[in-house]
Amino acid sequence: MTDLAVEVPPREGKVIRTLKAIALLRESPVGMIGAALVVFWVIVAIFAQVTIGPIVIPFLSGAEGPFIIGPIEFGLAPFNPIANLLPIAAPGTDFILAAGQSFDNKKVEDFCSLMGDGQYHCGTFWLGTDQIGRDILSRVIHGSRQVLFYAPIATLCAYAVGIPMGLWAGYKRGLTDDALSFVANIILSFPVLVLYVIVITKFGASGINIVLAVTFASAPGIFRIVRGLVLDLRNREYVFAAQTRGEPPWRIMVVEILPNARGPLIVDSCLRLGYVIITIGVLGFLGLGLPPPDPDWGGMINYSRQMAMAFPHMVLFPCLAISSLVLGFNLVADGLREVALRD
Repeated sequence: MTDLAVEVPPREGKVIRTLKAIALLRESPVGMIGAALVVFWVIVAIFAQVTIGPIVIPFLSGAEGPFIIGPIEFGLAPFNPIANLLPIAAPGTDFILAAGQSFDNKKVEDFCSLMGDGQYHCGTFWLGTDQIGRDILSRVIHGSRQVLFYAPIATLCAYAVGIPMGLWAGYKRGLTDDALSFVANIILSFPVLVLYVIVITKFGASGINIVLAVTFASAPGIFRIVRGLVLDLRNREYVFAAQTRGEPPWRIMVVEILPNARGPLIVDSCLRLGYVIITIGVLGFLGLGLPPPDPDWGGMINYSRQMAMAFPHMVLFPCLAISSLVLGFNLVADGLREVALRD
């Protein structure tokens, strides 16, 4: 009797092994730099929702202008300094008001510190203001919430559509593979930006429609990646062993094939998150992003681009925010790839 050596990967602890593989990112300096950038913006997005005083979040920018956050009470204390009369402030400008002014039945003395000569210091515009007096730092901080909320959701939705299609096409082959590949090739033949514009123009600008547009345009690319991985993994010994045991196709695809394709998919997800962040910024710049008054990094650039030559800080800081976050995800992907090649 001839012994048949069958390669059967362990079934237990796959999630733990994946987390350990991600933890190996600390061995890559490039990956650690990227992770630091991503963690920084995640912390900024978290604290954008928490009121802990004017030191961390000096102003909450709404549609009319900056709103000072009360350092004593929890919740947002509206304080409108008549934005249309407030001149454009350069980075580092102090926000000073005279005593006795009141807005929304709130006295300036309740929120600002006395400087003398009847004037109160109400905060500092560390990154300056835009043309209607809105604090750029606050809008960048709150814009990070929108990006880090919609970008992961859109990416997850794209993977939720692309992975099952790729698994089914790569494993079944035949007519199923031909039909799904034909549909994917048709969608991929169109310029991605044109697809985004068509979808959002048709259904309107909103967060949900941005998610739908990204899912529609990105799922075919994910389908192609997963299909290629499955075509290689379907001929492995542990897949033949599962087929011999009589396991159903869905279990073979989900339990045997998909976990062994997780490495390239994790790297691709980090890169794709960066692409989605750029997409959200581009849509905001074209006026197809989140509707006002939600702070949108791309919308901030579009809104101030006509004054960029005279006041470059209006567009510089939103551009740096987008670039740093995208760079972070790209460096994380490079670090994961570097760690994977060492194994």
